[in-house]
Amino acid sequence: MQDAVDRRIDGSRDELVTLTQALVRIPTINPPGDAYTPCAQLIGDRLKRFGFDVDYVRAHDTPGDSDRYPRTNVIARFEGKRPGKTIHFNSHIDVVEVGSGWTFDPFGGEACDGKIYGRGTCDMKGGLAASIIAAECYIAERPDFSGAIEISGTVDEESGGFGGVAHLASKGLFSKPRVDHVIIPEPLNKDRICLGHRGVWWAQIETFGVQAHGSMPFLGDCAIRHMGAVLNAFEADLYPQLAAKRTNMPVVPEGAKQSTLNINSIHGGENEPGSSGKPDDYDGLPSPNVPDSCSMIIDRRFLIEEDLATVKREVTGILDALKADREQFDYTIKDIMEVLPTMTERDAPVVKAVRDGIRDVLGQEPDYVISPGTYDQKHIARIGHLHDCIAYGPGILDLAHMADEYVGIDDMIQSAKVMARAIERLLHPAATC
Repeated sequence: MQDAVDRRIDGSRDELVTLTQALVRIPTINPPGDAYTPCAQLIGDRLKRFGFDVDYVRAHDTPGDSDRYPRTNVIARFEGKRPGKTIHFNSHIDVVEVGSGWTFDPFGGEACDGKIYGRGTCDMKGGLAASIIAAECYIAERPDFSGAIEISGTVDEESGGFGGVAHLASKGLFSKPRVDHVIIPEPLNKDRICLGHRGVWWAQIETFGVQAHGSMPFLGDCAIRHMGAVLNAFEADLYPQLAAKRTNMPVVPEGAKQSTLNINSIHGGENEPGSSGKPDDYDGLPSPNVPDSCSMIIDRRFLIEEDLATVKREVTGILDALKADREQFDYTIKDIMEVLPTMTERDAPVVKAVRDGIRDVLGQEPDYVISPGTYDQKHIARIGHLHDCIAYGPGILDLAHMADEYVGIDDMIQSAKVMARAIERLLHPAATC
């Protein structure tokens, strides 16, 4: 049976390319959440034609949801001939902003030298297309299968997943008894099984000052200088601490085996002329003001060996010390997002099923890795309480969010074969012992 599925996947090469290109040509940029609905409909229309039952779920009242930018998710289910387990393939449809440095059209989906180029090819529309082809080819060759196969296209993963998997999980759509196994085709490379991810704490720090005329700053108090003191303290005290923390988790790449802190953004004072980049943006001169507020977003990634409360105290301790020692220093700090590290056990059913598929298709043992950044496994574990979940997909991790992002066509074909084998092993374990 598996040879027949492989032949069918090989014969679907052109269809896989066309599907990936069609997905990439819908510019689902997040933020703000462009074109989610037409992308969800493209997926739903295709799967409905194949025989899946399709539902569209808008995540009302989640961050960013509006009538202009509705958070539209699609979830499709194909019931087998007999009762059994359910395997779910979940992919996010949102992509990050284009950025600069492209030599290909970011939304052209151009096929060149065995690769498809475009924003989202690697992360993760190529993986989504591979999972759809894998499921369709498996069903076509194994119409009597037991259990059910689900495929979803969800939104907002790049901004936390609250309008996507988190919302669906809160409705029980990623929990037993509906779903037993989940594969997320994130770009972790075709020979790797991603067991989970590091933790994350996002927070907003604001420092305060007193507004005054810029020619007489001594009459005011500069909030940006206070934020500069925070940055200096981070450089002197926090970054060396983080560099010394190491994990036993198999995190990739090597630099992510330590704790990290990224300064995601800093904004203080007036908006700079022309800062929005819009044609009608004001391009005159700024007025001379001492800024009375400065805001910074921090992105702290932490290890399974660390405690979240301690992670937070490392930052607030520095801020409190500045408040005690620095004249007129004051601050607020607000949590934006916090996610604990997660790691699926290597002997979990979905891990072993994908491991066997990699052995069969690639003729090698897989690497077991942990992602440096979080992905939607966090919501499946935390909200859905479903822990038989991994990431496995054809994209190359280092290409995510880069200019000239691409996915290899052969990689998608091979990953689809691995996924099809995983379906068989998870839905019919006795037949594949």
